[in-house]
Amino acid sequence: MVKKLLWVVLAAAAALVIGVGLAPAAKAGIVAEPVLYNADGQTFEGYFAVNQNFGKTHPLVVIVHDWNGLDDYEKRRAEMLAEQGYAAFAIDLYGQGVRPSNRDEAQAQSSALSADRATMRSRLEAGLAQAQAMDDIDSSRVVAIGYCFGGGAVLEMARAGMDLNGFVTFHGSLATPDGQDYSQAKGSILVLHGSDDGSVPMTAVAQLATELDAAGVDFNMEIYGGTDHAFTVWSDAERYNGMADRRSWRSLMAYLDKTLS
Repeated sequence: MVKKLLWVVLAAAAALVIGVGLAPAAKAGIVAEPVLYNADGQTFEGYFAVNQNFGKTHPLVVIVHDWNGLDDYEKRRAEMLAEQGYAAFAIDLYGQGVRPSNRDEAQAQSSALSADRATMRSRLEAGLAQAQAMDDIDSSRVVAIGYCFGGGAVLEMARAGMDLNGFVTFHGSLATPDGQDYSQAKGSILVLHGSDDGSVPMTAVAQLATELDAAGVDFNMEIYGGTDHAFTVWSDAERYNGMADRRSWRSLMAYLDKTLS
């Protein structure tokens, strides 16, 4: 009960601090709703948010969920992006109704996709296609962002040569699968990572930098000192880092402004 209460407090505080300064009108025009779409004979359930007060066409941010599947966390991030004038579409990599409820289930779902890159790419492409087909979207201005497992999936999109303006990974898995590289990557890459990440150490960050340099990819990295994995995840009371969360969000906003303007 105490841990659940702490999560509620952290989530509310984080959303308040990151969104501070927004006028009421910035939120009044937001339309947010689940979106069903199909891929390879399976139904998926994404989440779309847009602020109609910002005009008729919006640059698009595609969000890829972490290993827990698409839940309230990604939905809130989508709404936060809508508050800033972006259309946001959180894609679903697991399927409608497939929402892991514990670590074992999350590990099983994420590991299955990590072991089957063709299926992962197919589902990423389907989610991206649905996002770009939504109303009020400027499909020529698109950035994909992802958290943890989703950060690794975003890098998969880059390696697959998906034609986006940019790719952003928050405390993501960074290893490149055997047989892959960044030679087909389009758009720039932003890596936001903690120096004390127990799941993805700094050696992985350095290796990724070497690979991106070799492929001639335009990229930047921000490293948050003393910061663990999952530093933006409000529900992880032990590893959530409010300072790194706020800094990385500001960096995302600056990147989107530069990349999608």
